[in-house]
Amino acid sequence: MDLSIVISVFNEEESLGELIPWIERALTHNDLKYEIILIDDGSTDKSWEIIEQLASHYPVKAISFRRNYGKSAALFCGFEIASGEVVVTMDADLQDSPEEIPGLISMLKEQNLDLVSGWKKKRYDGIFTKNIPSRIYNATARRVTKIKLHDMNCGLKAYRKDVIKNIEVYGEMHRYIPYLCKNAGFSAIGEKIVKHQSRKFGKSKFGKSRFVNGFLDLLTLWFLSRFGKRPMHFFGLFGSLTFLTGALTSLYLIFEKISSQSKGLPFRPVTEQPLFYVSLVALIIGVQLFLAGFIAELVSRNSSERNLYKIRKRI
Repeated sequence: MDLSIVISVFNEEESLGELIPWIERALTHNDLKYEIILIDDGSTDKSWEIIEQLASHYPVKAISFRRNYGKSAALFCGFEIASGEVVVTMDADLQDSPEEIPGLISMLKEQNLDLVSGWKKKRYDGIFTKNIPSRIYNATARRVTKIKLHDMNCGLKAYRKDVIKNIEVYGEMHRYIPYLCKNAGFSAIGEKIVKHQSRKFGKSKFGKSRFVNGFLDLLTLWFLSRFGKRPMHFFGLFGSLTFLTGALTSLYLIFEKISSQSKGLPFRPVTEQPLFYVSLVALIIGVQLFLAGFIAELVSRNSSERNLYKIRKRI
């Protein structure tokens, strides 16, 4: 199989009848053996019935979830059953053009890349609801991940088969698949400008909460990539610094009181000074951070994946 196209579907009954024939037309003259993998993510409309009809006329594989698990779960299952040497992901809402697929594949092969991500340079979404938040999100993602992509969350992407077989997409991490690929050792990542189609049916399935969730997921990925296998390096460092700060402050207050008392100078009892209680809080927090790192280290060392590393080649 040359190509697998993985598409997450959630309440897209109006779009599917146009999307699948459009894909076939876009690939007709490229002499590619391809399959279309549709993951019905718990749709409540007639999406699954339409998928069943399409499967009798087109090279379609399909899975239907019992409920809505999210795009990451859909992509994970699609990647598991994909058999193509190149895997392309796209959205089912007709905003991604299948005509871009041959160009993505050509760039992937000619430049020997692991991943090619689409860049919707000219968008047809609302300025304040999508465009500006998207630019802020992508600028933050570039700074944290060090991956020079203008559109990290573009659904239109092309991968080599070994890339998608070596990453695990979970939670809402579909937004950061390029970062997951980089952390798995697939750092040859390119970007190609693609057309963005205006929405034809329905409305976006992602609400305003995606901005907060996306930022928190980015922090999670950053932390796991930096300290996932050595959590003590993070918690232990900050715990030790906080504990030492509290301890030194407490000792300073005690010695200052003893020195003033020995010289017959007026002094304030240590327990009447607010700084003393601040130092006690610092001591407690420092101990808690250190213990959190110690427990996390024990969990990490007993994990079944503690020695799971990605191998590129063998001789």
